[in-house]
Amino acid sequence: MSLLTPEGLVCGIDEAGRGPLAGPVVAAAVILDPSRPIAGLNDSKKLSARRREVLAEAIRARALAWAVAAASVEEIDRINILQASLLAMQRAVAALAGGHGAWPVHALVDGRHCPQLPCSAEAIVGGDGRIASIAAASILAKTSRDAGMRELHATYPQYGFDRHMGYPTAFHLRALEEHGVSPHHRRSYAPVARLLQR
Repeated sequence: MSLLTPEGLVCGIDEAGRGPLAGPVVAAAVILDPSRPIAGLNDSKKLSARRREVLAEAIRARALAWAVAAASVEEIDRINILQASLLAMQRAVAALAGGHGAWPVHALVDGRHCPQLPCSAEAIVGGDGRIASIAAASILAKTSRDAGMRELHATYPQYGFDRHMGYPTAFHLRALEEHGVSPHHRRSYAPVARLLQR
């Protein structure tokens, strides 16, 4: 099934990294060029890591505009993950005009919540599997976040961030028990908070 590509300066927005116990939450905003379609766009969770990387390269080459931004672990702990996700989305849209293209006239956001933006916005549940520009944003957000977690792994190899990207796998939970909490773990998340309370 091919995804819908909106006409005009409409950006798709999605985030990656709401569930992990470590690392930032990353959002992307993408305005696709209908004259340069990208075959195979889909929700990033339905694609292999290799396929995501290939598509991310195509998105960066062919989109009218794209941008990626993040909210830090400290911001997640201070304002909660939903608000941090919306903040990252705001930053991604703001960055669209900062060198990657133009302000969108409308935004389509994956999920139930819209950030406050300088344009109209619409939340679409399951949008990353229905709207091409949201799927593109999900791919850029995921590949960018994964790259950042692999970099973090180089400094903190004991946690295996390159394997689970910060998600609460059995391996990650055992590593937390054994090595304690790193500066990149989200202290407001229950498994981390429980360790800190001991």
